[in-house]
Parts: sequence; C-alpha cells; structure tokens
Amino acid sequence: MNFCPGPNAPDTRPLSRRAFLRHAGGGFGMTALAAMLRCDSLLAAENPQSAIGNPQSANPLSPKQPHFAAKAQRVIFLFMSGGPSHVDLFDPKPDLVRLAGQPIPESFGTFKTRRAVAKNKLLPPCRPFQARGQCGMEISDFLPNIAGHADDLCLLRGCYGDSVTHPESVYLMNTGTILMGKPSLGAWTAYGLGTENQNMPAFVVMPDPAGWVKGGAPAWSNGFLPATYQGTILRGGESPILNLNTPKGVSAQQQLATVNLINQLNRGSLPAGEENSELTARIAAYELAFRMQSHAPEVVDISKETDATRKLYGLDSKVTAEFGLRCLFARRMVERGVRFVQLYCGDTNGWDGHSDVDGNHTKLCAQSDLPVAGLLKDLKSRGLLDSTLVVWAGEFGRMPMSEGSNGRDHNPHGFSMWFAGGGVRGGQIIGATDAVGLRAVEERTHAHDIHATILHLLGFDHTRLTYRHNGRAERLTDVAGNVITKALA
Repeated sequence: MNFCPGPNAPDTRPLSRRAFLRHAGGGFGMTALAAMLRCDSLLAAENPQSAIGNPQSANPLSPKQPHFAAKAQRVIFLFMSGGPSHVDLFDPKPDLVRLAGQPIPESFGTFKTRRAVAKNKLLPPCRPFQARGQCGMEISDFLPNIAGHADDLCLLRGCYGDSVTHPESVYLMNTGTILMGKPSLGAWTAYGLGTENQNMPAFVVMPDPAGWVKGGAPAWSNGFLPATYQGTILRGGESPILNLNTPKGVSAQQQLATVNLINQLNRGSLPAGEENSELTARIAAYELAFRMQSHAPEVVDISKETDATRKLYGLDSKVTAEFGLRCLFARRMVERGVRFVQLYCGDTNGWDGHSDVDGNHTKLCAQSDLPVAGLLKDLKSRGLLDSTLVVWAGEFGRMPMSEGSNGRDHNPHGFSMWFAGGGVRGGQIIGATDAVGLRAVEERTHAHDIHATILHLLGFDHTRLTYRHNGRAERLTDVAGNVITKALA
C-alpha cells in the first residue's frame, strides 16, 4: 500500500549543504560562509567566474565581465578536421626537398620511431612555398588567398599534442584533454562571458554537412558545465537550426503561453537559494528557444547581402559555396553578439591524407582557402577583426615520411596553426619544428598554452576561470598552460 504524505507532513528530502547552512542556527551558518567567501574573494558578486551567472539574474547567459579588459570580444574557430599537413601548407623544409626519397636521418627520433618508419621515405612538399606579405612569411601555393593575409597571421609552427589518434586529438584541441566528457573551449567561453545577444546562443557550432568530425558531439560539449553552455548546432539547408519553426496550427501567442506555463511550474520547483541548478539552465533554454524563433531566421537570411559579398565568400562557385556560406553565417553571428562560433571543414575523414595527400589537400584547400580569406577581409572591412579572434587549426599535422607511395600518416609531435585579429600581433612566426618537420623543437606550444592564450585575449586568467565539480575547482587548462605572450599585440 502506497503512503501519500499530507500537505502538513514534514519534508524528508535530504538537505543540500547550502540549505543546511541557511536553516541551521537561524541562518548563522550562511552568514559565516558569506564572510569567509568574501575574505577569499569568492563571492559571486566579487568574482563572476566563481559561480554560474549573476546571482541577481536567473539567466545563466546574461553578459558577464571578464577578469580584465579583453582584447577579443568573440571567437571564430575554423577547425580543419582530419589533420592538415603542416609541411605542405605552413612549414617549409628545404631539407625535406633535399632528402626526398631517402630514409629519415638517424639523428631524428628514437630507435623505435626510426624502425617503424624505416621503410617509408621522406616525401617532399606537394606545392612550392612563397614569401608572402611585408613580413615575408612563407606559405604554400595550396593557399594563395589565405597567403594574401600573411601580415594578419600569427603562425604557430611549434605545436604538439598528446595522442596519435583522431578522437583523442580532437578532444584535446577542443576541450584540453584526450578524455571524452570535458567542457569545450566554446562552452567555457559561454560560461565565462554569457552572450551579448539574449536572442541567440552564446556558442554555435557548424559541422561539415558531409560528415561530422571523428569524436563527434563531445568536441563541442558542455561536459560537467550546465547544459546551457553546450554548442548549438547550425546545419545547412532550409532549416539550419532544428526544431526552430513554430509547429503548424500553433500561434506565437499560444507557444509563448505554453513556455510561460512550463517555466512557471519549473520555478515553483526551484528551492530558494538554488538559482544555479540545472533546472535554472532548463528554464533559460526554453526562453532562449522561444526568442530564437523570431530572431535566428534573420541571422541566416543572406538575401540582403551584396553580390560583392557573396563573391568574396565564394558563393558563386560550386566548390566554395558550402563552406563559404558557413563562413558568412559566422560573420553574421559574431556581428550580432554570438560569443563563440566554430566551423568544421572536412567530412569524417577530411584532411586525413593517408593516401594521395596531394589530391586530398587540393580538394580541401580549394573548398576552404577562398572563404577563409573572404572572412578575414570582410571582418577587417567592417571593423570587426580587431575585436574578433580567428583561429585556424586541426587536431594534428602529418608526418614528413610517406605512407604508401604518396600519403602521410598522423603527426601529433609537431604541426602548425594560426591566430588572426582579436589582439594578436600579425605577421610573425612563433616556434619551429626540426629540419624535416617531424617534431616541435623551438617555442613549443601545447593545447593548454593555446587555450590559455585564447582565454587571455578574452579577458580571463585561465587559472581563475573555474567550475566546482566533484569537489575540485576544474578549469580548461587543468594544471598546465602558459599564455603565449609573444603572440599578443
């Protein structure tokens, strides 16, 4: 027989620690806690990053102030899925040309590495390199349009990672760890800054419609952060945001009434003092979804863009139109206050040139080179580049030796990426790999350093942007990471 307690029955649900302190001794415990937190500068009002959102607001995406004045207000992350070859794109190696067809010299790598690749000969770059811009940065003929912006690029040639496999390396570059389930860089940005436009998500992700990155959705996950901060997927086609349109036969007034009723019931279940719970995030998600129904369609409506702008992004060409459209969407989003936009270039295999790296990179560079250059030019012409950080990177690079006759295997030991805009000093190269591009040897930069630098440009001390999880103050950079000060303008 089921027992149903009456309305006056005592509440036997377990108390949270916060509720216990609030009730014990007439609330004296909570007063003492507040005093101790204030001494340590951990009160939410004094340190916006010590808790989710503003305690005076139920909206976890309300705009928040960073730790110090930011040079970048927003980020566009261009992720080249599959691992682009640094020695074919951004890292010229004369010795790789001189020693082409020969085994890797004994001076490189451990005996195990040499033995594993002894049958594979050094493969020269597929395209020649040219000095570009006033800075003289050498960039491959694979990327003639991006090369035209050499003076805006801060090129990191000494990057390295922790894994040789795709999913783990994708997670590392996106979440700071090779393990699945941690919050992504975009989620941390949304958590730290909120959004400038309450009618749009803070973090938007545009996967390649031909196939998602290896590792999938955990690459843009909220991890242990509340669900409010996960990436919102934007797809191609007539309905780029799923479930956005109002159901047929339901008016806007009816839907608003439904959302208000749901949130009223949810708020009635929200205990006093628990404003930072997952239920609050659910309430905010309902409200944001309703507002997006009115505002998001305008963001993806490019009918008013000029012919010159369409051509700038390559919308007039079948080869560049798809990625170009997503780059144009990215500009329109950051223009309207979205904090973090991530675009993936390359299907499930993408830049993974295990065989015929020349053919593979010819295809992917043709798709992305013009749109990326168009994005940089468009941001600059609109006065947005100085406050928008553009990041170009993959999960790792490629080996200098051949795989088969004309391919390259994964190389997490040394690869290249670049920053532009957003407080970065362009026209410079930081770091270097060895003579054939196998390993990073000078001014080496790990994913933790890259993330620390991005957060710094957004106004955050990466060691202070934390979230309490399982009794530990977790952060994007774990217990490592140094800001690449040379990259800063």
